[in-house]
Amino acid sequence: MGFGHRVYKNYDPRAKIIKRTAEQVFEVTGRNAKLEIALELERIALEDDYFIKRKLYPNVDFYSGIITRLWASNQRCSLLLFRHPTYSCWLAQWQEMLTDSEQKIARPRQVLHGTPMCAILPHESRAPCR
Repeated sequence: MGFGHRVYKNYDPRAKIIKRTAEQVFEVTGRNAKLEIALELERIALEDDYFIKRKLYPNVDFYSGIITRLWASNQRCSLLLFRHPTYSCWLAQWQEMLTDSEQKIARPRQVLHGTPMCAILPHESRAPCR
């Protein structure tokens, strides 16, 4: 996760944009050990034959995940912030799939069949994100 993309076989153009944003965020927040690990992972992956041969470049999730982790003070909130933009992308993809007859990528099985894996708690009984 965070490397490669099904459509973008070279470099995810969104990743170039969010990487610049991430660098601006780091100027404000400063760097920490987890950020340094992520950036070193990126450097190594871009020089590694396995990643190069398979054209696995950092994608938008790599950088947005780092930024989101810096924003959130706990892991649970971090995950919520990280996944939230994905929902709008799914809706946009669904709308495009319905309106564009040339659409080549469709994931029609995104409907949950069965019961959720966990109970959804009422808002008032959830632990606050801090």
